[in-house]
Amino acid sequence: MESRDRVFAALAHREPDRVPIDMWATPAVSKRVQTHLGFSNEEQLFDHFDVDFRYIDGPPYVGPTLAQHDNGTEDDHWGVPRVKIEIAASENSSVYQEVVDFPLRDAKTLDEVRKYTKWPDPDWFDYDAVRRQVAEAREKNKVVVFMGDRKNRCAQLKPAMYLRGIDQILVDLALEPEIAQYIFRRVADFYLEYVRRTLEAADGGIDIFFMGDDFGTQKGLFMSPDMWRQFLRPGVEQFIALGKQFECRVAHHSCGSIKAIIPDLIDCGLDILNPIQPDVHDMDRCDLKRRFGQQLSFHGSISIQKTLPFGTPDDVRNEVKERFESLGPGGGFIFCTAHNIQADTPTENVVALFDAYREYGRYGRS
Repeated sequence: MESRDRVFAALAHREPDRVPIDMWATPAVSKRVQTHLGFSNEEQLFDHFDVDFRYIDGPPYVGPTLAQHDNGTEDDHWGVPRVKIEIAASENSSVYQEVVDFPLRDAKTLDEVRKYTKWPDPDWFDYDAVRRQVAEAREKNKVVVFMGDRKNRCAQLKPAMYLRGIDQILVDLALEPEIAQYIFRRVADFYLEYVRRTLEAADGGIDIFFMGDDFGTQKGLFMSPDMWRQFLRPGVEQFIALGKQFECRVAHHSCGSIKAIIPDLIDCGLDILNPIQPDVHDMDRCDLKRRFGQQLSFHGSISIQKTLPFGTPDDVRNEVKERFESLGPGGGFIFCTAHNIQADTPTENVVALFDAYREYGRYGRS
């Protein structure tokens, strides 16, 4: 089967020839594996690993010059100062732009939040670039995905945490709900317009619109389910409706233990849930497949916290085999890791992972 037929069959809860394959890895890991296998670019690596998806970058920032500070930090488009952090490993290093300060942390009133001068504008992005990106991604008959990067992904809670502080926005839910509601609304309104223009520019060329907002911790939600429904569900519902308006399948990435709100996500119209994080509380994949597998497709589930960095190639293969057995029956499953493969993962485990996808992920094997 071709990639597009394979993926759409799986999303229709039918069994294609094999489980579709996706690849999430840091650029440094991807480069390391390319070098190990003798490839000169990422596209060759994707072809070798039979990856069925291609992610477009989305509209590049072309707005006002972002402020640079004497301490080496630089503002992102939300006005949040970040610093470049390099995480070194034995064979490579990964670079992240980490938050240094939260510009709205000290605001005491809703009026102070309203007067914030650095709210972003959807006009600050070049949507014409999306057409070119989609055309290139379509050349090989792959499924085209728009997700954005870590600093600009359709979300509500994470941008609010960057602006207000992780602890403070959670306190606001109980003590300053008007401030929380206002920030969430400003963030959601920005992304609704930003995504609308992106999907419009793609002219039907984007197959999957992927949101990303972490609602869970290792042990449960950041907030009660009722608070999630009050503060965040309205925006999620609008994001999903927007994607459906442009005939996209809609996916959502949330780390952590979020089983309590999966019925809400289904009710909002979500098609695909990522990552089914295996190393957290109360996200048993067999239970999730049994309860929600007819209404929702699952993407991910391979451990980047334990198996990939610390296991052997045989451990990796055994995990892939188990995921096929638990999540694969009846379709509705896409092989991928629970997040980007990190620099602490040995190259041989990455190679074993994709070999195992192809070995164990075939339907109708004798």
